[in-house]
Amino acid sequence: MSNNAGVKLKHPVKARDDADVVKRVRIAGGIPILVSNTPELCMCWETFNNVTGTSWNPYDTRRTPGGSSGGEAALLGSGASLLGIASDIGGSARLPASFCGVYGHKPSPGWIGIDGHTPTCDDPAWPTFFTIGPMVRYAQDLGMFLNVMAKPGLENNRLNEEVQLSDLKVFYMESFNSNVLNRIDPEIIAGIRKVVNHFENAHKLKVQKAELPDVKHAFEASVMMLMKLDGVDTIFKKGSDPREWKSVTVEVLKYMTGMSSHILTNVMYGILKKFANTLPNSYKKMMYDKNSAIKRQFKDLLGENGVLICPTFSSAAHYPYEIFPKICDVTYMMIFNSIGLPVTQCPIGLNKEGLPIGVQIVGNAGCDHLTIAMAREIERAFGGWQEPPSNGAVA
Repeated sequence: MSNNAGVKLKHPVKARDDADVVKRVRIAGGIPILVSNTPELCMCWETFNNVTGTSWNPYDTRRTPGGSSGGEAALLGSGASLLGIASDIGGSARLPASFCGVYGHKPSPGWIGIDGHTPTCDDPAWPTFFTIGPMVRYAQDLGMFLNVMAKPGLENNRLNEEVQLSDLKVFYMESFNSNVLNRIDPEIIAGIRKVVNHFENAHKLKVQKAELPDVKHAFEASVMMLMKLDGVDTIFKKGSDPREWKSVTVEVLKYMTGMSSHILTNVMYGILKKFANTLPNSYKKMMYDKNSAIKRQFKDLLGENGVLICPTFSSAAHYPYEIFPKICDVTYMMIFNSIGLPVTQCPIGLNKEGLPIGVQIVGNAGCDHLTIAMAREIERAFGGWQEPPSNGAVA
């Protein structure tokens, strides 16, 4: 199957072997149908490239399905498949799941083998930031599929354990209170409150508003942790060594004059990476320390039986290229890559425009069974996936 990852090449790349996770799915009886569409090198929160074109949202075919696993989410949301394998370095499994009304799970780091994924990276920190996880139409399939995908030695992951929801500590946040983030759509905030009310009324839980003082620095901290990664596959790779780069300036000029074969976000990554490298070490250290502080605050808050309900993104699916004025809002997802926590995106219904909206359920590392248990209850209470309109457009 194709292994181009949306990169325009003279000689298209075909996979010579199954990725580790695909091997495990095949062994369990799974039948891979296709390699779904992504942005070039999975480097955008919308799904378009110069090889296979643009993917569209099944609830309104004028809008994006999100990215980078946008093709996968569009297939699941439209009812074309049941299970999908997605990857996530900054919400790439969760944003499309939210935009297309399905479930996307970012597992605890190290649970799923990442060998065979394109793009890749040889930085030792890569497996803590980057994960592969399940994207499914029905919450009941999350635990099963995650078990199938998991590496050997994780038999005690507790995914088969029955969770008593009444024993959980449940917290919520409606925003990160950062000046760089856009206002969360009121319908999403109303959705969070409905979820909170459900758990208070149906399960007699006292849901508390989380107070995490350093989360307002989540954008700067998570971006600096991402920029800290070296050896990532990029369009600037000069040879076999990913650390040896071609000129960023030349690629920028080519893009500005319409001569580049690459999409804007890949060009922007080169600019951001070079800029980040010039920042003072004192600032970098401050952001790394902030990231550690945020991680510690989440760990202390959640403990071994706590979960957090929070926004997945600031809005429902938007039109193409509208990600750029909202780019900072991916912080709601990327911070959990940066601090290495498992997260499940759950659909909670449709907004007044008929577009899916969702929330994230966050747990401490190793507590994937708690976030998935919450997802199953939210599906039971709010209906989960809803079939999109037959014409693929909102009237």
